[in-house]
Amino acid sequence: MIASAVRKGAYVSSFALLTLALSSFASASSDTSKPEKAAAGRAAMTTAPMKANGSGVVVQFRVDGTPQVGAATSVVLTLGGVTDPAGASLRLQTEGGLTLGAAASTVTLPAGSPTTLTIAVTPTADGIGYVHVFTTQYGATSATSIPIQVGKTSPAQSSGNELKQSPSGEKIRSMQVK
Repeated sequence: MIASAVRKGAYVSSFALLTLALSSFASASSDTSKPEKAAAGRAAMTTAPMKANGSGVVVQFRVDGTPQVGAATSVVLTLGGVTDPAGASLRLQTEGGLTLGAAASTVTLPAGSPTTLTIAVTPTADGIGYVHVFTTQYGATSATSIPIQVGKTSPAQSSGNELKQSPSGEKIRSMQVK
């Protein structure tokens, strides 16, 4: 009888520990691509999704203002989670008609405290361009692409959710070929 109660108590303790471990794992691995709450008068920071085998650097970003062709647009980056005593590195690259301002394209990030950078990008044409953020820590590299939309979205992008129906009743999504 006593042995049965001890076994039952051990099972309950094991279950409690397992539940605690799983709940902390679930909160640590929750979706991180949601925007943070905005400060008064500012757009919200968006936390980029992270892969388990990536660099471990947390990238948050915000595009200030409305991007215009030929006018510099500020992109605010906050980089945290640097635990390597040697620090981490950041490399910036643009694509799709964006030019990077005077900011250095390679930056060293110190361990222990978040680093905030404001970079200027200038669009050269309407459409969507990207600022690619590459972070490296402990030899692992992660990439984050920040979209910069200039002008209105193209008809192919805006009508991408519309379903049409064929004469036989099948649902069809039309997509423009580039």
